[in-house]
Order: sequence, then structure tokens, then C-alpha cells
Amino acid sequence: MTRQSGELPTRYLIEQSGPTVLPAWALRSSCTGVYMMLRLTTAIAASVVGFGQAAYASTEYPLTLTSCGHEITLEQAPESVVSIGQAPTEMLYMLGLGDKVAGTALWISPVLEEFAELDAKIERLSDNAPSYESVITKQPDLVISAYEWMVGPSGMVGTPEMFDDAGIPVWTLPTECVGKDNNQSMDGIRTDLFDTALLYESIATLAHIFDVAERGDDVVTDLQAREDAAVAKAERLSLPADLSGVFWYSSADLSIDPYVAGINSVPGWMMSKLGIRNVVTSEEEWPTVGWETIARSNPTFIAAAKMDRRRFPADDIEVKREFLYADPVTRATEAVKHDHIIEIDAHAMDPSVRSIFALETLADKLAEFDFSE
Repeated sequence: MTRQSGELPTRYLIEQSGPTVLPAWALRSSCTGVYMMLRLTTAIAASVVGFGQAAYASTEYPLTLTSCGHEITLEQAPESVVSIGQAPTEMLYMLGLGDKVAGTALWISPVLEEFAELDAKIERLSDNAPSYESVITKQPDLVISAYEWMVGPSGMVGTPEMFDDAGIPVWTLPTECVGKDNNQSMDGIRTDLFDTALLYESIATLAHIFDVAERGDDVVTDLQAREDAAVAKAERLSLPADLSGVFWYSSADLSIDPYVAGINSVPGWMMSKLGIRNVVTSEEEWPTVGWETIARSNPTFIAAAKMDRRRFPADDIEVKREFLYADPVTRATEAVKHDHIIEIDAHAMDPSVRSIFALETLADKLAEFDFSE
């Protein structure tokens, strides 16, 4: 689980020093009516839009970036980075920047299989939140964080100002900042529906930081193609118009309300892309909702998170399954009665490249179900 947007949120800016006149790239989500103005260099704009026709300009330094309201300046491309969060770590690996990673932390699932050998050679500072001391001891040129609850005003690792004092800039993924308010709770409230445009912007910005724009374009183009193919597959299924679902991440205790995906979360985006109604209407990223309330909504399917983490008993997918089939409330739902239980990689339920892979999984599993029952 992770953690205000106004009419034109500008909490995520990229500015390049010098006389260059920067173009502005406006992204609009037609589903939510949210506008996101991200000031990009021509190289980044070309990287995100892609089509293989871009001339890839080299990044000019010093490079100034602002994320989550905090500004940093990079004098040159980082040679050493600490990545706090699985999402940015796997983005770096996909961009061919594994040799720049001095340490990683905060893992939910095993690393993507194609990077297992690479990841085994990189120091893991912690499977969970690393200490501030363990991060600065690596003396990185940059810290990349997935979440404000890791590095933010009340960050478990530290605040941006603490890292400023150590001379180490911190950059946080835009998926954590745009259309999301992290002031009220650790997981935050997502005021706008998650959009993969933010994911692609994260990758393009990382590529710009490290002066590898062409690699960023290749990664984004591939992910966009996979996203489009998953949506097209679901459309060919002629799914029922009243299809509904709920995504269960975990439960602090099986006797209390579970953590489920809010309406604007990554799973909420998945369901919206495939024409599925999320039975949870809260804007909280991961609200707790009682099983009685969920059962009254009678979801067509239940997507349960599968993870290696074992913070709570319900982190175990087998424990989740046993509960769903044994509990008198959950076993009465259509989802359980018809065995419409879908296992989804837990990390894919947070903003990451795996979110697109999970969209594929969801479409594949729905194709296996018989909704005429």
C-alpha cells in the first residue's frame, strides 16, 4: 500500500537552467477532468509522446526539478543512487541504469524475473523502511523515493530537509504527488483517478535525469502497447455491463475490516479501463471497509493481493483464500460462490510498471470466467 490537486496542479515541475525556453506539456484525463501541467524539456516531451521519430537532445545541467513541493538541483547526471521503493528501482533497471544503483529498500514482491541476477548484486538496505543513516552512508548523488511516507514531511526515513542538510537531493515519483493529498493519512487520498500518464512521466523524467532519453522512449512505448492490448482484449470479451469487483490488499487482523482499493486508486484505474464498477467508493487510497458492506454490494469478483511480505497474517494469499471460503459473510457473495477469485501481484496495486502487467492479468482471468452462471 502506498500513500491537492487544483485546476492546474504544478506540484511536479522539471526546469532546466540556462536560456532555453521550455515548452509546456499539458496532460488531460478525459475520465476525471483533471489537468496536469508538467513543464518538460523537448527531450522529455518527445520521450513520452515517442513514435520513434524524436531527436534525442542531451540533458543540460544544472538540472532543477521540483517534486511534492521540494526543489532540487543536479549539477550532473547521478553516478550513484539509492532507491527507496520497488517501483523506482524496477524503473531504473528497465532503463539500463542498474549500475548506478548503490542500494535499494522497501520491497513487497520479488524483483521482476529478468532483473533477478542484477538485483542480487545490489545491496538491499532493508526489505522495509531503511534507516536515514543507512541511506546517507552510501553517499549517493540522488535518492529516489516512491512515497512521501518514506521521505516527506513526516517520512519514516527522513524529511527532504534532512537530506538537504546532508547534501543529498531527493526526488519523489510524480505518481505520489499529482492528484493526491498525503496530508491526512499515510496512504493518502487520491483526489483524481490514477492515470498511467503519471507512470510514463516518471520513467521519462528518470531517463532525462540520467541523460538516457531514448531508452526512456523505448520503455514507455512498450508499456503503452501492452496497456492498449490489455484494454482491447477486455473489450473483445463483451463483459457484462453490471460487472463489479473489489481489490483486497490485506487486513491488519482477519477479525477486523480489510484494506481495500479506493475508487481512484491503481486498481480503480484498472477497473475503469475494463468497464468494471469498483464497489468501494472512498477516495482514500486504501480505506478499511467491512465485509458486510462489501457483501451487500455483492461484487462479481474479488482480486486478492499476493505478496512475499508477512507483516500481517492476511498478507499470505492462502490465508486470504481460506478466509473467503470459510467466513459466513464472504462465502455468500457471488464472487466466492462462483470461485471468481483473482490473485494479483500486490506491488501491481501500487503505481508501478507492474500495474500494466496486472491489467493484462485481470483481462486474462476475466476471459476464463463464465458469467452466465
